[in-house]
Amino acid sequence: MGVLRSQFLILGSGVAGLKTALSAARFGTVTVITKKEDFESNTNYAQGGIASVLDTQSDSFESHIRDTLQAGAGLCHPDAVSLIVTRGPREIEDLIRLGVEFTRTEDGRLELAREGGHSRRRIVHAKDLTGREVERCLLHNARTHPNIQLIEHHFSVDLVLDENRRCWGAWVWDESRREMHLCLAGSTILATGGCGLVYLHSTNPPIATGDGVAMAFRAGARIANMEFIQFHPTSLYMPGGSHQTFLISEAVRGEGAILRTRDGTAFMEKYHPLKDLAPRDIVARAIDSEMKNRGDKCCYLDVTHINQDFFHRRFPNISSHCEKAGLNLAKDWIPIVPAAHYMCGGVITGLNGATAIEGLFCVGEAACTGVHGANRLASNSILEALVFSTLAAETAHQQGYPYQEPPRLPEIYPLKPHPGQLEAVRLVNCRQAIRSLMWDYVGIIRTNDRLQQARKRLGVLIEEIDSYFQAGHINEQLLELRNLAQTAELIILSALQRKESRGLHYNLDYPHLRGSLEDTVLQRQPDGSLHIESIPIPVANKDGGQAWTAGHSS
Repeated sequence: MGVLRSQFLILGSGVAGLKTALSAARFGTVTVITKKEDFESNTNYAQGGIASVLDTQSDSFESHIRDTLQAGAGLCHPDAVSLIVTRGPREIEDLIRLGVEFTRTEDGRLELAREGGHSRRRIVHAKDLTGREVERCLLHNARTHPNIQLIEHHFSVDLVLDENRRCWGAWVWDESRREMHLCLAGSTILATGGCGLVYLHSTNPPIATGDGVAMAFRAGARIANMEFIQFHPTSLYMPGGSHQTFLISEAVRGEGAILRTRDGTAFMEKYHPLKDLAPRDIVARAIDSEMKNRGDKCCYLDVTHINQDFFHRRFPNISSHCEKAGLNLAKDWIPIVPAAHYMCGGVITGLNGATAIEGLFCVGEAACTGVHGANRLASNSILEALVFSTLAAETAHQQGYPYQEPPRLPEIYPLKPHPGQLEAVRLVNCRQAIRSLMWDYVGIIRTNDRLQQARKRLGVLIEEIDSYFQAGHINEQLLELRNLAQTAELIILSALQRKESRGLHYNLDYPHLRGSLEDTVLQRQPDGSLHIESIPIPVANKDGGQAWTAGHSS
């Protein structure tokens, strides 16, 4: 491939990447880089649906905004929340226009579900395979668009910056040819997804290794709120099974499922007035608490009282998976445990998707727009990705970022690939050590001592990983491991900075809320040092303007 040039370079092919590509393709040429097959993403694993106010007789923008702010435990940015909620219906209409087939009622209306934290039924869905259906449709449109080029099995390594720290694209590793290529563009958009694989148990696919956040941090972008990792309360527990668990959608509880302990006790009424429909952070901690107090390996989700014909129609994928696991849902409770699911923090952007680095945008789970605060409200993730993807593409075009030659074109990547093969066992052991460390020390419940121990042990692993990288042992496994370690460090540093328990971050040494509402912000300085601070969250502007400003580094 050598040097590839386009007006827009998009890293990632989930819903955020593909929606950005389709929006940007109206204005110029688009290159989409993905490290796996073009369909592999967190989007495919999203079961629940997309939250949007579509029934204006029983629902309202104000209600959706209120539910989001309440779930976010005080840290949501009001302007960002209002933006995605009010633009939601038009994004749903756009998906339907593109060909997404949502589930409808017998009279042809969109069927709306309810999930935890929502006060109304407002979740549009495609049964329990919403993410897969949205991805299918967007991918079909992208593949057939003349302005979009999709390149699979290429790994984005580092962003390309000029002497003024403007972004001009990325270095990309071709695993099959073992070559580093230069992809140049007027605008670069990170859409690389989350970081669930930082933890031992995760609902995410194997690609979710925090690549975009790590790349952006190394380049000097501002990163926020990495301490808020959402653990999905209900993933299927299979003793001795894979660490990548199967997610049991929150919509199952929205249809009446009840959480129980092994002896049949329905316990959620002890923890929240909404009981089984409480926000995810509360449900996850409640399950974790019941398991630890009772010494049980799991809790249970009871759907035996729900009409089975309805359940199989509404949740065909979940029903099929449970039956393959040997469960009779008319009689058996579903064994469940929490698992790492969603990254609420990420690369700071403004309301237009722009980051602190000129020419660099970020959308989807890799971005921190201010929408989710300390805990994401169920089914707001795809909605956020759709809204900000459209805005990022439009802003890049409006700001006049057509492709042009950077002032100084880098000739070769700083590191020369080593001709020898690094023993795979070294990388496997480092990866396993990081994931186990994060699960045991930086999980649902934290303490200062655990966090300090995690930071110390991770530092040793980072030195080992960096030594392999500096020696030129470049391959996809090492590149992922490098990003995984960097993302893990950002989570630990952010957790140490927050001296309270709020939302998804619960520290036994600081069990109470602080009076101040602040975001945790980290930035790598040009000299390599780390700057970390707590910044008061913005309030909504009366004129509806932008409250969270990403800023631009000089």
